[in-house]
Formats: sequence, C-alpha cells, structure tokens
Amino acid sequence: MATTPDHAPAPPTGRGKLVLAALCGFAVGSGALGLLWGLSASTDGPAADARAACAALERVGELPAPTEGPASSALTQGVLPRILAARELAAAAAEFRPQYRELADHLDGVSRMVVSLNLADEGGRWHLSEARKHCALV
Repeated sequence: MATTPDHAPAPPTGRGKLVLAALCGFAVGSGALGLLWGLSASTDGPAADARAACAALERVGELPAPTEGPASSALTQGVLPRILAARELAAAAAEFRPQYRELADHLDGVSRMVVSLNLADEGGRWHLSEARKHCALV
C-alpha cells in the first residue's frame, strides 16, 4: 500500500525570474547613473584650465613697480603661488589644445620674472601684458 505524504512537495520557486529582474534593474540604473554623470561633467577641460589660469593671474592684480632694493618685500602674499598656478594651468591647457600655447608661454615668462624677483625685467613685463591680452580672449 502506498502511502501518500501529508504534504505535497512545493513547486520550485521562480528565483530565476527574480534574479533576472534584479540584474536588469541594476543594468538600467547603472546606465542611467553613468549617463547623468557623463552629462554633468561635460565642461571642456583645456578651456576650463585656461580660464582658471587667467583667473589666477587676475587675482595677482598689478605687480609692484620695479624699484631699487629687494623685490621680495614688494610682492604681496600669494603672488608667487598664483603666478605659478597660472603657469601650470596654462601649460596643462596647452598640452591638449595648441591654441593655448601662447598663453602658456607668456605666463611662463611672467613666472620667470617673478621667481627671479627681477620685476624690472622688460621681457617679463611684456609677457605680462601679452598674457593679459590672451586672457581677455579666453
């Protein structure tokens, strides 16, 4: 005599569909997140670097007039780091876009003048005026 179990075996659960739905949701969510992230970072890197270089140069203001004696006392606090930052940002922009090469070259000339503390350097002053002209176009 065959005995019948009191409980019939449970039909297999549909975990496969659940896992597939979870994977599809993960893929769609990741794609949407990646798309939004990509769109939010759509600024032009080299142009942003050139604008930042010009902003750093603008924050320097006017360099002190060339005087006799030590020029280091004539420089206000923050001038040297801002000039160096402007030079590096312009160089980074020029690395990817040749149109920023002249700006980078002029800011390099300005930084050499300031680092050497030779504020009477006519070449450095010329580079400063040319860098400001280029910044007006950026």
